[in-house]
Amino acid sequence: MRQDPVGLLVKYLRTTPEFGAYVSGDLVGREPGQVTIYFEHSGGFRRVRDRADRADIEYAVFHPERREAAAVAYALREHLLERTPSAVVAGVQFLDVTEVSAPRYEPDSISREHVYSGEIAAVYIEI
Repeated sequence: MRQDPVGLLVKYLRTTPEFGAYVSGDLVGREPGQVTIYFEHSGGFRRVRDRADRADIEYAVFHPERREAAAVAYALREHLLERTPSAVVAGVQFLDVTEVSAPRYEPDSISREHVYSGEIAAVYIEI
């Protein structure tokens, strides 16, 4: 498959009322203190020859308040694991999403912002 899994996930989540305003494909132009959900491709592999892929994707929730960063991260985790499977975006269907790592507290070392990060594995196919 020749589609960027992070781009697909960003495009999908931007359509959700809960996360759409915070989802970012990159951190360019982001100001410290802005609530941001950032995704980064961390690995994966071809699952079924010329048909299905698995992408490992890390996510990070930046927020000025630690409690709110955790709340958004855990809500995002729930959405990714429970509501993203079967979602279709740009001719691609997410078949399954599993957890690699639950959200954990990792404050940004430069800005000292509150950040909760986790990782998922998404299996998807072109339809």
